[in-house]
Amino acid sequence: MIALGGIIGASLFVGSGNVVRAVGPAAVISYLIGGLLVFLAMRMLGEMAAARPAIGSFMEYARVGLGEWAGYLVGWLYWYYWIGVIAFEAVVGGSVLGGWFPDVPQWVFSVVLLLFFTTTNLVSARSFGEVEYWLASIKVAAIIVFLAVGALFAFGLWPKASFSIPNLWQHGGFAPQGWWPVLSGVAIVIFSYFGTEIAVMAAAESEDPAKGVRRAVVTVIWRILLFFVGGVLLIVTIVPWNQLPDPKQEGPFAHAFTLFGLPGAGLVMNAVVLTAACSVLNSGLYSAGRMFSALAEKRLAPRAVAKKSKSGVPAVAVVACTIGGYIAVFVNFVAPGSGIFDFIMNSAGLVALFVYSFIAFTQMRMRHNMTPEERAGLKLKMWLHPWLGILTVVGVVAIIVVMLLTDDSARTQVWTSIVSLAVIAAFWPLVRRQLRKGAAKES
Repeated sequence: MIALGGIIGASLFVGSGNVVRAVGPAAVISYLIGGLLVFLAMRMLGEMAAARPAIGSFMEYARVGLGEWAGYLVGWLYWYYWIGVIAFEAVVGGSVLGGWFPDVPQWVFSVVLLLFFTTTNLVSARSFGEVEYWLASIKVAAIIVFLAVGALFAFGLWPKASFSIPNLWQHGGFAPQGWWPVLSGVAIVIFSYFGTEIAVMAAAESEDPAKGVRRAVVTVIWRILLFFVGGVLLIVTIVPWNQLPDPKQEGPFAHAFTLFGLPGAGLVMNAVVLTAACSVLNSGLYSAGRMFSALAEKRLAPRAVAKKSKSGVPAVAVVACTIGGYIAVFVNFVAPGSGIFDFIMNSAGLVALFVYSFIAFTQMRMRHNMTPEERAGLKLKMWLHPWLGILTVVGVVAIIVVMLLTDDSARTQVWTSIVSLAVIAAFWPLVRRQLRKGAAKES
């Protein structure tokens, strides 16, 4: 449920409409390709985590497998990504509540949401898990209802519905825009999946980390197929792809629920989107806080950030991440046209791809360095090592190339993400110097 909480957000309920409008029914293929990359990355991460559970997971593995520089880069990039997500989901949640209570400024709701979920994360890991379980349950229930009713509707078995399967190839064909947009659609889709790795991070704090990791990794693929691929498949089956409304006006899932004729569909979907935003906000604070604390413990961030409460929560790190969220929310509402908030979101756009690449390189290096006995004792193995790892890296490079060759918005994400990477890398010599000083004092 924590894995689902990290990925099922506004990007599925609303953002999937952008992919379908740009690609057509073949958007299902985009989601399948993206899901395959995520599954391969999760399997490689699972191999490492099952053998060596660690808070900070892939940051720690990159540090051990590739060197301090790799742990520094991937850790700070991941933290930066979630700070942007925290701000974005707080803005989305605030806008939904603002629509219900127009007399109250939206920024007030955003601040209240940040305060509430900061408190939830500060209590304990169990508190975070319980809240996330119920929030994710609401989202899962909404998707299950959609899948059940949507299937009946597509086959004409729902009241006032007609057989709509031909929508898959009518209206210009299965890939009306050609196959190139299908590949470029993967670049959008891949970010919708980012967050599945939270389950691996959370497993490090569970009673049986190795078992938790194995369960999360093994089941993630059918979750992706069922909820993402299945959901999008029904959308393009129920509604002609070129008749979907602008997602800014009405999301594809909300539009489909309206066609079902269910009472209060619009209000229910707004509530589900709010729940999704809150869930991802909650997961974001957990992920960013744990990663920030893990960085501090390895002297890759200020040591004060590593301080934990009596319940084991990295309280200073969680509060620091919340402050980052407040700043981004403040900028968005005070200067919405300044482009600063957009830069924050765009400059974190390729973090998912960077992280998947680091996971692949780290897994291949760590497996190579193992003894035959250690390899034989692995509880969860990556298949066809190292070829599927290489395929993952090639897939990541291909997506970046496609983004550079498509529209201006995709190119903007590439270049601004490279800028954020360069800024973080620029501080590495200073951090490395501090690491050497600390090692010299300890010796």
